[in-house]
Amino acid sequence: MTGERVLGRYALGAKIASGGMATVHLGRVIGSIGFSRTVAIKRLHERFSTDPKFVSMFIDEARLAARVRHPNVVPTLDVVVDDGEIFVVLEYVHGEPVHRLVRALPTGQRVPLRIASGIMFGVLLGLHAAHDARNEQGEPLRLVHRDVSPQNIVVGPDGVPRVLDFGVAKAFGRLRTTVEREVKGKLAYLSPEQANGDPTDQRTDVYAASIVLWELCAGVRLIRAEEPGAVLQQVAHGTFEPPSAHSNESTPQLDAIVMRGLARNPGNRWPTARAMALALEDCVPPASAPHIGAWAARVAHNPLSQRAALIAAMEGSAKPVDLESVLHEIRASADAGVPSETTERDLVKVPS
Repeated sequence: MTGERVLGRYALGAKIASGGMATVHLGRVIGSIGFSRTVAIKRLHERFSTDPKFVSMFIDEARLAARVRHPNVVPTLDVVVDDGEIFVVLEYVHGEPVHRLVRALPTGQRVPLRIASGIMFGVLLGLHAAHDARNEQGEPLRLVHRDVSPQNIVVGPDGVPRVLDFGVAKAFGRLRTTVEREVKGKLAYLSPEQANGDPTDQRTDVYAASIVLWELCAGVRLIRAEEPGAVLQQVAHGTFEPPSAHSNESTPQLDAIVMRGLARNPGNRWPTARAMALALEDCVPPASAPHIGAWAARVAHNPLSQRAALIAAMEGSAKPVDLESVLHEIRASADAGVPSETTERDLVKVPS
């Protein structure tokens, strides 16, 4: 990639998505001996770097989020501040957000119920892992996502649903309060306590995940108002029908699971995301990862193919490593008595 921007040990590649908060680029790790790994790099819009307190809080939250290690959570690998801009380095997931998968379905089709169950089963387990994360001393971090939505759930051909952007919403909540004085983001997935400015905890994420599950089951949006004030009014005071009002596939048991997650009083919701996941598993056996992956690959064939071509071009443009030069450097270091952790045998050894 000629003229690519280098951020420390990362090379910034092609833009693959854009939103109100950031643009997302492909990127790669630049290794000293040709090691390369594809990553995703979120480039926060420039206006977010003008508040030093926001930048400090954002980096602190990202450090905490990096402690979440679970197959259903996209890992935060690094945060880079370069030339006044903030870049968040994430593990690259070859997939599409759930909202795009739903949008790509043919008219009249909805996500198969067992696929929906499999996606949300994984999401709930990922949320529980984050809620249960602890620091080096074993103390709970009390992480809350605060922005669980179809835009922040990614599913690809491997069939593993993953939650994006842990640690982001809290920092942006502060920015909203101190700078813009207005509620932004995905309003339709806010909990009543968020809309009312009350404290949040893990049950806030259970509520938002229940909205996503409701929509996957019903095949329509839960809150369909467009004007922000009307959306917030429904969030804070509205009452909702069960999914079965829109789908004959939903059973009374599934309705009960979803509607408990949507209880207005947090004390009446599922106490943990894992408790809800286990109830959902018993009610609607989740599709396996291969089945979810085959469905996602079929629905998102075109964008996934286009992105695979971008990755191939990026990887193909990487400068090839000159192994002879590396070996020469190691020999020279050895002759000079400089210890080296890497030997010729290590470089050319073929695993047995």
